[in-house]
Amino acid sequence: MISEGVHSVIDAISQLLLIWGIKTSKRLPDSTRPFGYGKELYFWSFIVSLVIFILGGCISFYEGLIRLNRPVFEGDPNWNYAILGIAFLFTIVSLVSALKAFNKQRRDTPFWTAVKESKDPSTFIVLLGDVGDILGLMVAFFGVYLGRLLHNPYYDGVASIVIGVIMIAISGILVRESKSLLMGETTSRKTLRKIVSLTQADEAVLKVKKHFSMYMAPEEVLLQLNTVFKDNLTTKQITDAIERITKTIQHEFPRIKQIFIEPVK
Repeated sequence: MISEGVHSVIDAISQLLLIWGIKTSKRLPDSTRPFGYGKELYFWSFIVSLVIFILGGCISFYEGLIRLNRPVFEGDPNWNYAILGIAFLFTIVSLVSALKAFNKQRRDTPFWTAVKESKDPSTFIVLLGDVGDILGLMVAFFGVYLGRLLHNPYYDGVASIVIGVIMIAISGILVRESKSLLMGETTSRKTLRKIVSLTQADEAVLKVKKHFSMYMAPEEVLLQLNTVFKDNLTTKQITDAIERITKTIQHEFPRIKQIFIEPVK
């Protein structure tokens, strides 16, 4: 129960950190952050992943080891069952809401593929956190129940260790995905192919030599195109073409907020 209590506290802290990350990521660009604050969400998502591992998984695992060394029966188990039941109901409500939001984003994409490709960590962190909560509550229930049923206090320590392992495993997934987003992920190949096609369809363009893109936030992408223009164009014609291409791309892909088109030979 202590391990599950720690788990619940960590979840509450994580939710607050994610809310803070979402809020700060929406700040407008300024002189110190000309590309905006979108990556604040990715930073705080990474911190949440570490918090779940360090404060959640490790403490629960350690608590289980202590219980195995000093097994005891304490308190009325009926209170434990009541608390676990209430927590289970609240977690189910949160899980259903998070699953609906995640399914809306992923559509027909397989679950784990959607987690890897998602650019909004707040959604899958809440979802996987709730999955971990459900598993943790079930383990805590069986730890208390079997311990009392079989008069074996060691079930309590084992359950705590299992809860810690669950949290560490989920934290590992979240750390990996959050780190990838924080370091910078490119937009999909399908989107890039479409962007190149739109650019090369312009009358002033010969070809796109190189392209670079990076997600700055779930709905904000930075794009650079190294573009070869026709030789007989004036500076004004190239400038007009760049403006025209930029509008075309942003009309098709509104999340691409910043586009840099560099003329190259």
